[in-house]
Amino acid sequence: MNIGIDKIGFYTPDQYVDMEKLAEKRGVEPAKYTIGIGQERMAVAPLHEDAVSMAANAALSILDDDDREKIDFVLFGSESGVDHSKSGAVWVHHLTDIQENARSIELKQACYGATAGLKMAMGHVALNPDSKALVLGSDIAKYGLNTPGEPTQGAGAVAMVISSNPRLMALDNDSAAMTKDISDFWRPLYSDYAFVDGKFSNESYLSFLKEVWEKYKEKTDRELNDFEAICFHLPYTKMAKKALLSLTENAPEEDAERLMGHYQNSITYNKQVGNVYTGSLYLSMLSLLEQSEELPEGSRIGLFSYGSGAVGEFFSGVIQPGYKAYLNKDTHESLLNSRQELSLDEYEELLEKSLPKDGSDIETNSEKMNKGKAYLTAIQDNIRKYEVK
Repeated sequence: MNIGIDKIGFYTPDQYVDMEKLAEKRGVEPAKYTIGIGQERMAVAPLHEDAVSMAANAALSILDDDDREKIDFVLFGSESGVDHSKSGAVWVHHLTDIQENARSIELKQACYGATAGLKMAMGHVALNPDSKALVLGSDIAKYGLNTPGEPTQGAGAVAMVISSNPRLMALDNDSAAMTKDISDFWRPLYSDYAFVDGKFSNESYLSFLKEVWEKYKEKTDRELNDFEAICFHLPYTKMAKKALLSLTENAPEEDAERLMGHYQNSITYNKQVGNVYTGSLYLSMLSLLEQSEELPEGSRIGLFSYGSGAVGEFFSGVIQPGYKAYLNKDTHESLLNSRQELSLDEYEELLEKSLPKDGSDIETNSEKMNKGKAYLTAIQDNIRKYEVK
């Protein structure tokens, strides 16, 4: 029985910052942002959009009545959780009107959370072939003004329906994973912003990739020539190029050229959004599927997931016949192309705003700019209130 991704949807706030203008404001050569890290635009979330509302909007864009009836497991991967106790998945379950006899949980391990959810969903469907699972990766990457991490911020969510006989990609149970206790990126409970050792984090990412790739080859007897393309977790899009160069350093030229040829299509969406943490690998995969010419039937796609702290995993999936018919390319391109550009003054004012942490009530300005259906309307009596238009 094939198990994998039957549907995939994406959502990002409808406002962004131009990276060239941000570079000029920071006194940096624009090419450092647009070429050096590979970003063109950076999504910025208003107060009425958080990890929950973005995940719900991504899910609402793909779910139909059959999905709502058959989904009995909702898995929410995020490192931007809004409650220490209540799962973001519970809110999404409600906002998307999924039938009530379902499990709903939140998973956390930096940018690896959605992959953990995906693997759990596969196991669930294997035991319950008539069921479906909803896997979400939703985050706001926020480092603060004038920080080294500022140009790698972003916001967005990816939602995937996992089922038997998937129409997009069948996922193999061929993973190679690894965990090591390191401090390359972390955010203590008392901090609104993450702490990161950028150089060490890049080195750790590439080290994990090398080790899990070698283990994967040992387990599967596969080599680079078995893959049409490889997608990566993207804290910034230039990271994928570094990763590919690392993998193909001693590879045959035809393999290196084929894999690098797919690189640009796999980063198209991420360049316009920025880092979405748990969803970034799957946004890259979506970009590859929607921006490439139709990939040959049976093409194998490699997937490398990395979450600082750290957990890494390499696995793969096989493209299904006629998959293009089940994508939403026009919707996603329209979402990205219709956003409003923020002035740098508007961006700086917004980035320094935050919801109250002292228990105060607040109503958000949720009608100002919101093309999604779900949004945070208020916090009242310490309870978050969400609505769907």
